Amino acid sequence: MALIFAPPQTQRSLKLLCCYVNSTRKIQILRITNVSYYHFERVIFSGQRILFEAPKNAHLEIHTCDMCSAILSDKIPCVRLQMD
Repeated sequence: MALIFAPPQTQRSLKLLCCYVNSTRKIQILRITNVSYYHFERVIFSGQRILFEAPKNAHLEIHTCDMCSAILSDKIPCVRLQMD
């Protein structure tokens, strides 16, 4: 049997359901670093789409990998990535 954790409605209403698509030909690392109590970091491959929940005030940092380094290539407010 699966255990599903659902936070109280008040906590859920403070988060956004967001979507991001890696439209580059490179691997990207996605991070949310401006919210101290929230940790989010994922690797996303070329052409991949990711759905995630984020606090309303969060910004998604996109680090694009090139050879052996990752460069901060964009910072997007999660409000702009919100799904309807």
